[in-house]
Amino acid sequence: MLAGAERGSRLGKDEFKEVVPALRVDLLNAQFDLTGADFPVMVFIAGDDRLAGSEVVKRLHEWMDARHIDTSVFGDRRPEEEGRPALWRLWRAMPARGRMAICVGGLMRQIAARLDGRIDDADIDAWTGHLEAFQTELLTDGGLVVKIFLHTPADEQRARLESGGDGASTWRVDARDWEMLDTNAEARPYVERFLRRTSAPGAPWTVVEATDPRHRDVTVARAILDALTGRLAGPPPEVPSAPVEMFTSRPGETTALAGVDLSARMSRGDYRTRLEKLQRRLHGLSLEAREAGLPTVLAFEGWDAAGKGGVVRRCTAALEVGDYRVVPVAAPTVEELRYHYLWRFWRALPRPGETVIFDRSWYGRVLVERVEGLASAAEWQRGYDEINDFEAQLVESGCLVQKFWLHISREEQLARFEAREETPYKKYKITDEDYRNRDRWEEYDGAVDQMVLRTSTDAVPWHLVSAEDKQHARVEVLDILTSGLKRALKG
Repeated sequence: MLAGAERGSRLGKDEFKEVVPALRVDLLNAQFDLTGADFPVMVFIAGDDRLAGSEVVKRLHEWMDARHIDTSVFGDRRPEEEGRPALWRLWRAMPARGRMAICVGGLMRQIAARLDGRIDDADIDAWTGHLEAFQTELLTDGGLVVKIFLHTPADEQRARLESGGDGASTWRVDARDWEMLDTNAEARPYVERFLRRTSAPGAPWTVVEATDPRHRDVTVARAILDALTGRLAGPPPEVPSAPVEMFTSRPGETTALAGVDLSARMSRGDYRTRLEKLQRRLHGLSLEAREAGLPTVLAFEGWDAAGKGGVVRRCTAALEVGDYRVVPVAAPTVEELRYHYLWRFWRALPRPGETVIFDRSWYGRVLVERVEGLASAAEWQRGYDEINDFEAQLVESGCLVQKFWLHISREEQLARFEAREETPYKKYKITDEDYRNRDRWEEYDGAVDQMVLRTSTDAVPWHLVSAEDKQHARVEVLDILTSGLKRALKG
């Protein structure tokens, strides 16, 4: 792909002056039209010429309205990125619908890490796979993805660097440019492989020869303009059709929840003894996790009135106040609806040593959104793979992830609803919607069954907890949590 771009393309000064005024007007008009559109635009600029990337971004800021562009430059990992997945920075940079983001760099630094032995081929493959998944998630959510790779032949770069740069930009040359040039030949096979693997329908790489600045800038601007005007003028791109359903349960069939022993009980005395013991153990392990920089993510799902809040309170009672956050998940806000549904969860990920507890989670996509028709069949069926990739990235970054489904019988749920109505400080917990959801119990049961089967992985299995007896549920969750923390701290 790179060799095909080495053509010696140039754009004369007079032609440049002739085409730029109209090009700038078209870019600004398209950018204005984007503000009223229902999709985001993410522009990726990578390349083997750092100075060219910087100059292109400056030119785009000059020709477009920089107030409506969110630009992120990805160099070495910053302190706030440590302990978080590599793609956390991309999710943080994701634009809202109607906005454009430009993401610069990152690719060559990852390849440099492979060349100097900090990561291996398996790491590169995993990173590339997650990028492919991220790209697919953007496209299927309706986003526009534009990818530019700026390529300057090695001999051209060397001549420029040896002469001290391009005149007025001499002072911009530094050691990074020489390091990139010195590893150019060794890095090229990795670059070629990456470009081919991540060039997908709807998001191909445009390789631009960056030797001549005028040709480079106009070519990049036209590529962005053509992609944007095409997306604004036409219907949304076709997304992959919904895959064939697997493990679909039908009314009357045995589901995963049928295997949960709802007869499990615990005496008051045993509960107090075990609760105190497990909370003391959790407190000690959490201090070790803080010291080791081990982040933890806990996701709680379950039937309404299954006791999630009580379980969460018994967990947080054992943790130091500054070491945890509880994230209650409800219907997305107006602001959150402007982004991919996973965006709000990526933003809430823990820092090293911190525990984040989600009271309901990203599984809403394949549960309530599926059953209530808030997501299309294609959207919620894609959700299984998207969630598995999300959780895999957390684990690969060193995060402990545990997810729990608290299970109760339909009869016990009704009894708890009625008890809530009779308890003044619990009345706020019960709504007409809770009773309405009971009428769709079988549909939710089938959705939970498919969720468990399609998202229970070796690294992040589902823990189905009998919550018919609240005391038993609290102790079982604490036991699972402390055992998981102990294993994670060992290795």
